[in-house]
Amino acid sequence: MIIGRENELKMLHEAYSDEYSQFVVVYGRRRVGKTFLVREAFNYKFTFQHSGIANAPRSSQLEEWGKSLQKHGLKGKTTPKDWFEAFSFLDDLIRKSRAKKKVVFIDELPWMDTQASNFIPALEHFWNAYASARKDVLLIVCGSATSWIVDKIINNHGGLHNRLNKKINLKQFTLHECELYAKSRKLGMQHRQLLECYMVMGGIPFYWSLLRKDLSLPQNIDSIFFSEDGELRDEFDALYRSLFKKPEAYLSVINALGKKKIGMSRDEISTEANLTQGGMLTTILKDLEHCGFIRKYNQIGKLSKGAMYQLVDFYTLFYFKFILE
Repeated sequence: MIIGRENELKMLHEAYSDEYSQFVVVYGRRRVGKTFLVREAFNYKFTFQHSGIANAPRSSQLEEWGKSLQKHGLKGKTTPKDWFEAFSFLDDLIRKSRAKKKVVFIDELPWMDTQASNFIPALEHFWNAYASARKDVLLIVCGSATSWIVDKIINNHGGLHNRLNKKINLKQFTLHECELYAKSRKLGMQHRQLLECYMVMGGIPFYWSLLRKDLSLPQNIDSIFFSEDGELRDEFDALYRSLFKKPEAYLSVINALGKKKIGMSRDEISTEANLTQGGMLTTILKDLEHCGFIRKYNQIGKLSKGAMYQLVDFYTLFYFKFILE
């Protein structure tokens, strides 16, 4: 059962119904429900579905791609030698499909872009030379590495420039949606408990899915975050490392902001995080703001040059206040 996401589902269904091929990107932080949304939208039926492998070399990525092609009915093809051949095999599979609209879902796309892999040029060629030349392909790409998605797909200045038809930035649940989810799970939470839980977990659906109705909220939090085998015991590092390919600098900024509730100026962040002023710091701050971890605001009576950056992600705030200490 899917809670909320009405606008996102509408966008996906509109893309499916369009008379021309459509290229859609779905992105957002780890465990916010991207894969679940796409699978539910199309009732788990795809012409081709594949997911990249974390921290795997190009050879392993290509081998798994070949296996996914075979699972979806492509015969007589072995492991592709490179990404251009991999997408050529996908084109063969699409041509053989009798589906009215060929829905291609490639999940965790950033993991496939390994060093010197030529993945992006191959993807560009597939869309421009094959998929967009037809009227019956719906290509959906997805990934948690938000900075990679924005840089390589959304803001692409090469072959994918202005090629996207729809961008879906999947956000956390609102407090109301968390209430609906808790009711659907029969968790029996009162308003105060819902609010307290939201201040710990934010609106991340996967976090809420770990709650057990036979435990109180304090017992759930202890089991999920603090027990030796707790599902979210090591979530902090995994979260930021999944979002950013080079997470160390991002973590430096987050750790700096975690020390001051009201936030810090850009100069203060630069000093505390030991990062030089310049384009890299600008990118980090924009990425963190885009992902909803921080907010930028101006102090009363001050211009934008005196802007403050404040940590606002509930889970990260909980981590600094209770887990790290």
